[in-house]
Amino acid sequence: MKFSLLYPQDADRSFQTLSDEAVNDLSLEFILDALTEVRAERPQLLGLMTHLTSDPEVIRYRRDIFEDFLRFPKLRQAMSELVLKLADLRDLERFQMDGDASALWSLINRLREIDDYITCITMIKDTLTGLDITSKGMKELRQIVTDIDRESGFDALKADIDEMMKKAQRMQSVTIGVNLDKFLRPEFAGIVSVNDTKFTDSGLMSRFKSFTDSKDDLYHGANKGENHRFHPSNPYNARASSGGILAEAMTQDAHMETSNITGKDPLSDALRKQVTDIMRRTVNDIKATIKKYVNVNGYSLINLMSEITFYNRFAELTEKITATGMPMCKPEILPYESRDCSFKEVYNLKLAINKVGGEDLNIITNDFDFDDKHRIYILTGPNRGGKTIFTQAVGIAMMMAQWGVYVPAKAAAISPCDNIFTHFPADENDTVDLGRLGEESQRLSKIFEVATRHSLLLLNESLATTSVAEGVFIAKDVVRAMRYLGTRAIFNTHMHDLATSLEQINGEIEGDSRAESLITGVHDGERSFKVFIAPPQGVSYAADIAKKYGVTFEQMKQGIDQKHPK
Repeated sequence: MKFSLLYPQDADRSFQTLSDEAVNDLSLEFILDALTEVRAERPQLLGLMTHLTSDPEVIRYRRDIFEDFLRFPKLRQAMSELVLKLADLRDLERFQMDGDASALWSLINRLREIDDYITCITMIKDTLTGLDITSKGMKELRQIVTDIDRESGFDALKADIDEMMKKAQRMQSVTIGVNLDKFLRPEFAGIVSVNDTKFTDSGLMSRFKSFTDSKDDLYHGANKGENHRFHPSNPYNARASSGGILAEAMTQDAHMETSNITGKDPLSDALRKQVTDIMRRTVNDIKATIKKYVNVNGYSLINLMSEITFYNRFAELTEKITATGMPMCKPEILPYESRDCSFKEVYNLKLAINKVGGEDLNIITNDFDFDDKHRIYILTGPNRGGKTIFTQAVGIAMMMAQWGVYVPAKAAAISPCDNIFTHFPADENDTVDLGRLGEESQRLSKIFEVATRHSLLLLNESLATTSVAEGVFIAKDVVRAMRYLGTRAIFNTHMHDLATSLEQINGEIEGDSRAESLITGVHDGERSFKVFIAPPQGVSYAADIAKKYGVTFEQMKQGIDQKHPK
């Protein structure tokens, strides 16, 4: 099994995938924008973020690794360099399976990148050795990198690579011979020799003009210069070139049919075949050298690329948020079966991201719990009072805790949920066939088909598009189903009648998830965005708002009397 920074060895690697609705409703794309500007990183990060593990052991493993990344910027820098080298190595691995001539040439050019990779492995080993890392995962990685360095014989590999590069770099030029037919069209082409000196005479046109102007005969011989042949393409070429002409045996591979009118340029295919022939022996030596050292151990780290990026980006975002004064904390992970959750001063991550971006925001934090006394909350309050922001804040915080990163709160303790299901208002275009109420009802039905007692349900103004009476009727059955299922849930709504009926629902439906009324606060007519457990206060909210803006009957009557005295 390959080593992973997301899963301990022999751990259960199962997960649940967030629905497209949850991805949208919990603003994962917005979070991605804050994490990275590199387009290639987005699908990697999103893939990890949408896979939700509920195994406490896995989450603790990730959480401790993330804390090492967060504590040591030097580690993040070194791991970022490792990602770049691993990307090169991954490309090289794909390249080794390619028999194309261009791949053979490129393989030689990759030798220096392999050398960089070796240097990087050594650097990572030295970095991890020099840091007080505490997580199980990073200690295991340190041991793996140490073993690669010790068992792969990097000193010998470096020497082999240097030798191979010197051999390849001796090739400075290629002497090409071209046979012409009686119409002076290229008929045969081939490599006469590969030379260890560069060709310096660039006056080709001058020499051709001199030849055409000369009264002398043609030059007798194909190799006028003093280039040194050290690797001819084949024995026939070596013998033929000594006489100055290309042997017919050479043209067996290089021969190409010519057009009756224009002829066909033979250089491309002919030279490609000849270059492949003379390079094959050198390249095979190089490939054997690489396989001997790298294939077994080196490529085992390639799967860490996206995982390292995940930890690096979240550590960077966490540092930016804490720099604004907002708290971020390492969550305590509670047993899966308990279905509890506790947040101290939790807030919506999106607000903190906006604050990092320069917005002047006064972010309100809240304390919040799921426990034996209340696992289902019916959240009521005024328009623009923070109901949606709070509902989303809880979902994002739960996700982040289970990703294994710090959460937007001063303190947090969570029992992992198996999945998060959201039910936010749909786009108008999605409701044409069924109508808004039909579409909402269908989505609710699908949620209850797959949700369990370990799920988290987040409902935002659900069933608000129909009449109050119809909405309350369906909503009560939804809350009954939540209690019967035993799930955790937040249902924010304007239906105060729903919140006043909770005692009746708790009494008539058996279950260990009690429903409770939660309200957003208003103080002196001002929205405080604080949430607390209390009966719904729709009338008092309206009275406070009406009084603040001067629209109570007494205030309006007084104004009328002043303007129109009787």
